[in-house]
Parts: sequence; structure tokens; C-alpha cells
Amino acid sequence: MHKNKSPLNLRILFLEDDPTLSDIIEEFLSEQGYDVTCVYDGEAALDIGYEQSFDLFLFDVKVPYYNGFDVLSTLRGANKFAPAIFMTSLNSIEDLSTAYDVGCDDYLKKPFELKELELRIKALIKRSGALTTQETVKIKDDIVFDTKHGRLIQNGQEIVLARKEAKILKVLLSHPDDIISSQILIDSAWDFQEEATEESVRTHIKNLRKHLGKETILNIRGQGYCIART
Repeated sequence: MHKNKSPLNLRILFLEDDPTLSDIIEEFLSEQGYDVTCVYDGEAALDIGYEQSFDLFLFDVKVPYYNGFDVLSTLRGANKFAPAIFMTSLNSIEDLSTAYDVGCDDYLKKPFELKELELRIKALIKRSGALTTQETVKIKDDIVFDTKHGRLIQNGQEIVLARKEAKILKVLLSHPDDIISSQILIDSAWDFQEEATEESVRTHIKNLRKHLGKETILNIRGQGYCIART
């Protein structure tokens, strides 16, 4: 297991059972400034994924004990919402469908160039708002949002959010001075093969407003949504 401190403070859980390939990718990502934790089987990925917080999951699929699909599905079920990229030699449409069904955000077919991996990671981070430096964001005097775990907490008690609502709220809070279009929210919260419409976004915004208050998330007609200044 290798771990390096990143100036970006962005942590990647990297699952790859080929030690040589793992070392190559870990060294490359560390040189780009990421904090990489390497594991070599699905059981280790689950153990560390449960115990620690990560900003990105980078998983091979065909690994010992539990495959990458099962690992991500289990972590998603445990409310681990870090964006995820699968790297795999599998290339059938069934495999692609399974990848997105279990909650991945991108899918990289082996072999690939290291530069392509870097570009995919940067694009996903930008969409997800994973570079948010605050672990908790105060929304109201009695409500905070845990950006690492996608949890809304009111007076010390967790308010359970749907996965898409947690992702939408994280994006809005990550860009407090910006108006975020419905399409950006769809790209951030919906998986690649899921159908989504502006009405879908409105439904999730409505649910968030039930917890936060109607005045907290503003609808800027024809442009999108933003967090109201307090």
C-alpha cells in the first residue's frame, strides 16, 4: 500500500491487482499531485473504502475476492458517493451497462495512455466539485452539509438524502457564486446511461428545498440554480 501527500489534498482509492501496472499508475498520479492509496483486491478496497474518505475511486474490474463492480455497488450502498472510474479490458455493452448500473461515472478501456487517465480524472473532478476544500459547509445556523460523505446534518442529526440530491447539493455548494445549469447538474448527478430531464432536476431541487427551505436554492429562470447568499 503506497500513500503520498498531495498539495491538492485530493485522495484516490486505487484498486488494481497487477503490481507492475499499479506501481506505474500510482507513480504517475502522485507526480501529478494526487494522494493515492493502492489496494490489490476487492476485500482490501472495501475495508479501506468503509474506514476512510476518498475524493475519487479508480477501480480495475477483474480483481480477487470481490470484483470492481461489486466493490463499488457495496460502497454506494454504504453512502460512499465519491466519483468513480472503472479501468478494464472488458468491453461488451453488458459490461458497460453493469458499470453504470452500479454507480460509476466514467469507464476507461485498457490499454490506455496515462495522459488520457489524467484528463478523465480532471474532467470528473471538475464536474463533481471534488476539489471542495471544506469538509463541511454551513447552510443555515442549524444545518451543515458534509461534502466528503454527502450527508446533510441538522442539529447533529443526519437528514437522509437520495444519492442524486446529495450530488446536486454538493455541486451547488462547490460553486456558491455561480448559476449552475440543469445540464451541468444532470452531468454531475446522473449516470451516463440514465435518462434525465429538467423536470427530473426540478423534482430533486424541490426535495432539497423541503429540508433547506424554499429560499435556500434559487431558480434563475432560463439559466439554472444557485445557492442563495446568506
